[in-house]
Amino acid sequence: MTPADAETVLACLRLARTDGIGPVSYRRLIQTHGSAQSALDMLERGATRISRTVGMPCPRADALHEIERLHAMGGHLLVHGQPGYPPLLASLHDAPPVLSVLGDCALLASRMVAIVGGRNASSGGMRMAESLAALLAAQGVDTVSGLARGIDAAAHRGAMTAGRTVAAIAGGLDCPYPPEHHTLQDEIARTGAVVTEAPLGTVPQARHFPRRNRLIAGLGLGCVVIEAAPRSGSLITARMALDYDRIIFAVPGSPLDPRCRGSNDLLRQGAILTENERDILRELPEFMEERSLFPLHPQPSRPASAPPAMQGAVAQAAPVPPTPAKGEDIHERVEGFLSFTPSPVDDLVRRCQFSTAAVLTVLSEMEIAGTIEFLPGDMVVRRPPPA
Repeated sequence: MTPADAETVLACLRLARTDGIGPVSYRRLIQTHGSAQSALDMLERGATRISRTVGMPCPRADALHEIERLHAMGGHLLVHGQPGYPPLLASLHDAPPVLSVLGDCALLASRMVAIVGGRNASSGGMRMAESLAALLAAQGVDTVSGLARGIDAAAHRGAMTAGRTVAAIAGGLDCPYPPEHHTLQDEIARTGAVVTEAPLGTVPQARHFPRRNRLIAGLGLGCVVIEAAPRSGSLITARMALDYDRIIFAVPGSPLDPRCRGSNDLLRQGAILTENERDILRELPEFMEERSLFPLHPQPSRPASAPPAMQGAVAQAAPVPPTPAKGEDIHERVEGFLSFTPSPVDDLVRRCQFSTAAVLTVLSEMEIAGTIEFLPGDMVVRRPPPA
């Protein structure tokens, strides 16, 4: 890397780590000012304000320290718009500005399928996840999942028996979660890759998981759901994947098992019924031969052109128009529907008329900024201003 390239990466990291700046505002600042460094200069002079919640730029010394620590543990920093950034993620309107990776960065550009499901999974569900991942790996399709207990861990282990896997995590690379999976994370880093948006030292909290789910949904060509309860994180990942025009698969479960109600409902709405790896392989686009399907330049989500198998699910919800290019329109619309009375996130998505992924991204940024709070039951409420 040349000194000029190193300075570009450093400026991008500083801008991405600035309080109050999320993926949409990050891209808007670079588009407006021409480069990350120019955006930083304007922020330091107070010449541009994209939001009341945006603070002063991340100090240069802090960003340098993060890069040095990352390199010391054998990690890599991938920056959106720079060589090596995963092309499937780069195609998203809300692509993460920077990624921290342990392991093989090239694996993030391989043909992958996301496998997600419940943490309190049954033994049969975990056997299914492990078997699917192993059989897909034998056919050259890697697995991405979230390193959680239950289905995620089983999918990772299955994939490693015949191939490789990617673990997308919510915290820093030095903060494995759950703690008992630190050995599994180390093994994945040695043979595959571990990826996160979070800086080193970040202990996973509830607000970090939507970003992890976005990574899982965005890295895979499709998303397989096994034993997902209603309103589970797995269903949120599937909805994000649908908004990203990915293919949705679901493994059927017993109607008597509450752990399967969410995934069974996906089948009712048109997800592809999945009993073996062949049900998945026959639906996957040949990514290496159809790069035009996933352009390297960011594009807005297009839920209206979702995979045919999920058109019913899109039609059942309120029609969702394409996400506009201007991120401030999304922020203003979402903020206008928030109140000091708790409201369901699903209702907010329907009323805003934007994609689920776009609304969740805005809500995540607002939560980090301290203007809203997520409540149990998939509810969100505006926080009162400080006295």
